[in-house]
Amino acid sequence: MSKKTVEIDENKEFKPSKEFSKKARVSSMAQYKRMHAESIEKPHLFWAREAKELKWQKQWNKVLDWKAPYAKWFDGAKLNVCENCVDRHVEEGRGNKAAIIWEGEPGDKRVITYRQLQREVCRFANALEAKGIKSKDRVLIYMPMTPEATIAMLACARIGAVHSVVFGGFSAESIKDRLEDSEAVAVITADGGWRRGSVVPLKANVDEALKGNKTVKHVIVQKRIGNDVTMKKGRDSWWEDDIADVPATHKAKGFGAEHPLFILYTSGSTGKPKGILHTSAGYMVGTYTTCKYIFDMKEDDVYWCTADVGWITGHSYITYGPLLNGVTQIMYEGAPNFPDFGRFWSIIEEYGVSIFYTAPTAIRAFIKAGDEFVDKHDLSTLRLLGTVGEPINPSAWMWYYDKIGGGRCPIVDTWWQTETGAVMISPLPGATPIKPGTATLPFFGVDAAILDEDGNECKANQPGRLVIRKPWPSMLRTIYGDKKRYRDTYWSDYDGMYTAGDGARKDKKGNIYIVGRLDDVLNVSGHRLGTAEVESALVAHKSVAEAAVIGKPHDIKGQAVVCFVTLKEDAKESDELKKELRNHVGKVIGAIAKPDEIHIAPGLPKTRSGKIMRRLLKELVNTGSITGNVTTLEDSKVIEALQKSLKG
Repeated sequence: MSKKTVEIDENKEFKPSKEFSKKARVSSMAQYKRMHAESIEKPHLFWAREAKELKWQKQWNKVLDWKAPYAKWFDGAKLNVCENCVDRHVEEGRGNKAAIIWEGEPGDKRVITYRQLQREVCRFANALEAKGIKSKDRVLIYMPMTPEATIAMLACARIGAVHSVVFGGFSAESIKDRLEDSEAVAVITADGGWRRGSVVPLKANVDEALKGNKTVKHVIVQKRIGNDVTMKKGRDSWWEDDIADVPATHKAKGFGAEHPLFILYTSGSTGKPKGILHTSAGYMVGTYTTCKYIFDMKEDDVYWCTADVGWITGHSYITYGPLLNGVTQIMYEGAPNFPDFGRFWSIIEEYGVSIFYTAPTAIRAFIKAGDEFVDKHDLSTLRLLGTVGEPINPSAWMWYYDKIGGGRCPIVDTWWQTETGAVMISPLPGATPIKPGTATLPFFGVDAAILDEDGNECKANQPGRLVIRKPWPSMLRTIYGDKKRYRDTYWSDYDGMYTAGDGARKDKKGNIYIVGRLDDVLNVSGHRLGTAEVESALVAHKSVAEAAVIGKPHDIKGQAVVCFVTLKEDAKESDELKKELRNHVGKVIGAIAKPDEIHIAPGLPKTRSGKIMRRLLKELVNTGSITGNVTTLEDSKVIEALQKSLKG
């Protein structure tokens, strides 16, 4: 595709085809507007109607009880989220339908029906209870992308234990932080996982993280790779042994609507990760409804979300949302470029994928790899495409639309967060005219606005802060163990409104464009990294006195990690030291956080009060010069030294 064509197409709206709209759950803008108005003005009616499609052991007394910033959804109800994901479909006749079609990176394959999934979840639930794990106990899950990861999450939900999944690419140090904060009693892991042909040493990382830990009593290990691992007697057991002699039946217990479902840690603007707490009923209804309408899920769809279960996308749009909707989904263990960049397209062709949900980072990598990897495969089964994790640039959108969707598949460009639990802004594929670069309009129940510093609504195309003015079912309930941080982080900017931390603007038609983070959080390959986390890792190195971290645009990853480091007096600058610092950050946080650039600087730009002025570093890295106000700098000569460092 030529650059000229991209520029023309960027300004064009793509309306749903008549054929797609005719079959869609929401088939026109008039229907969307009518349903959205009801969801905002009469949320109790709208959400009660949606919730009644699911199974409740006891009906709610009240749809919403809201005392900002705390919400109770479906108060008084009793339910089991796992029962709704699994048992309900067996009862409704989907027992022999494929729930998960799994492919491992080496090429091994499994198909698990809903009835088989029910039996495996029941076995593992019994195994957990046999170890004394009970309701509200925290269980940390650190696994490869195997069906057992989803089975473990569902089994926890079944018995009321609170799962906390850690991305399999994170380090032992990251696991340790999350174990300490959650006070988990058990860890579920595997001997290892595959990634680009190499073994990820999951069990070894867990062993390292558990040194000195006093709360974990059990470590359950799936045999995935067959590599040698150390098993501690009395604490460690093999998954396969634990489920060998337990019944394949288990009665799903009923829990209150606000029973905690999971804690998922996300990066913040301080060094300590935030434990985002989601509860049962509202999250269940939110993920069910967004899947149903945004992905327009139908009985015969084969759906594939390429995320990892360690992120919120994997929670909401692999484990919970699709299973609540009873669809067949693909689960793939490995990297998108193993053994080459044709892997995703061969999977779509082999299994007849109809809905494909991936990240802009992956799309940009595919573009760079070349069209020949796509051209070898038949992608004609696709009917809907989606993007997640970060805003997608218009040229990548057009390539995705033309090359992968063949110009016939709507793209749902979704904006949401770990905190929101489910998609908040997105096109509805049978109704919304879509345009490259915008997530378009708010989903049902989402009252989104863009405000200036004084709380006034911004005019068309005027950038401001994205806020949500009313509660929604899948919203976070608190930061685990830190209510003050919850209020201060999300509810302190504007009275009674959730502040997303993202800058945004609206065009004249009301389409919302996300323009980036407002706080010190980077979005690297769709994953959020706190600058403070990376800075803390750098400063922990024996040679580093001080560090400042910023992001800059990156063609593939969205943002690159750029670090400015001042050394201690006895340390000397060298390429070897820079390499050592990169690896050190990777060891402390995980490979995703490894800096793309490290600049050794004699000093950092600071105010007279000692605050590092990161905005100046951002401007310097992105433009090569400083035009902003520098009058508050303690030492203006620092800027000259940094400019020389960047040029050198």
